[in-house]
Amino acid sequence: MPRTPSPRLVDVARAAGVSLATASRALSEPDMVRENTRGRVQEAVAMLGYVPHGTARALATRRTRTIGAVFPPVDNPIFAGATHALAQELAAAGYTLLLASHDYDLDAELAATRALVERGADGMVLVGLDHRPETLAVLERSGVPYEITWSLDGAGNHHCVGLSHRGASIKVAQHLLDLGHREIAVIAGITNNNDRARERLSGVRDALASRGLKLPAKRVIEAPFSVARGREAFVKLLERAPGFTAVIGGNDPLAIGALLEARARGIDVPGEMSVAGFDDIELAGELPPGLTTIRVPSAEIGREAGRRLLARLEGKTVPRVREMPAPLIARGTTGPAPKGKAWPR
Repeated sequence: MPRTPSPRLVDVARAAGVSLATASRALSEPDMVRENTRGRVQEAVAMLGYVPHGTARALATRRTRTIGAVFPPVDNPIFAGATHALAQELAAAGYTLLLASHDYDLDAELAATRALVERGADGMVLVGLDHRPETLAVLERSGVPYEITWSLDGAGNHHCVGLSHRGASIKVAQHLLDLGHREIAVIAGITNNNDRARERLSGVRDALASRGLKLPAKRVIEAPFSVARGREAFVKLLERAPGFTAVIGGNDPLAIGALLEARARGIDVPGEMSVAGFDDIELAGELPPGLTTIRVPSAEIGREAGRRLLARLEGKTVPRVREMPAPLIARGTTGPAPKGKAWPR
């Protein structure tokens, strides 16, 4: 579809009532410009939505052969694998990945996106559906194609490659329900600014509702994604809502934390307590007896996002939505619900 022409520096200068040179200096060397003049230029930039295009502006093709990506913390194994696969896919085509990270802070994501566009990124990769409206507006005004990863846009407004977190979470909960569990607790990720964490929690509620059951608020704790926080949350659940026979972690580190704390307290897993996670990181299959979890194809998500962006930059058409498989991997941490009184005895 035809795009609205991006505002140029000359448009900013005209709106601010200054020369082109002064407008340029106000943005590149603000200390060299009077405060009131600098203020008028900044107001014009905000009003027009002007975004400098950095290196790409100096190239006749407006191509730098770089792709920007803004990810949540890449120390999370699931994101680390996707980032590496994305970088490899781009490198094979002669592109370089420029990576920025944020701690589920949408303002920080916006700032990082602006910075990457200003450095001339030809395309962008974002994670999830939660963004400041300005973030996507920056990309659209600049004509920079982007791919949403991990999540699926049901409305079809965005190009995306990901999975149904709600549907996958329903699989986990149904697995436990089929094993006879009726008292289930959840250690969810922080749901604020994270549509994946919200959808996973909603999936558990949906699965329970389909069997005429509810998930009590006291049996849900939100925690940052880490093993230590998973242990802490498990302790809180035992203190404030004992009697559950299964716990679902919003991701594998949270579930592993619950598993380790259960063992430390002498709770037999899965004899007295079943534990399940989400993501299938490497440790999930190696930590005995093996964590039941959802397998998220993180590396393939990264590769596919790269393939799709490269194809679009070449003028090719790709489907708006690419859903990836997310199967349940049943291992040794889940078993039949215990008979008799639940933990603690």
